[in-house]
Amino acid sequence: MYLGKVVGRVWATVKNANLDGHRLLIVQPLTPELKPTGRRIVVADCTGAGAGELVYWCRGRESTFPFLPDEVPADSTIVGIVDELTVKRTKEAG
Repeated sequence: MYLGKVVGRVWATVKNANLDGHRLLIVQPLTPELKPTGRRIVVADCTGAGAGELVYWCRGRESTFPFLPDEVPADSTIVGIVDELTVKRTKEAG
């Protein structure tokens, strides 16, 4: 799973019929320290996440599982909203 921040949403007047009723959001991938990493991506949403929320998302076949038994053509899906994040880093021996 990956960490990200919702930065926008996608409006589509024409889309695959299996996407009807499902939201598409734009997510900025983040490091555990909440620094942007990589390009923004479009993801399906099964959680009701909103703009500015910290989320975790998955890729690949697993991204379709939250929508079962529907067959949603999704390659990435938000699967959780992060309430709190704690990162403990150990000092590397130098």
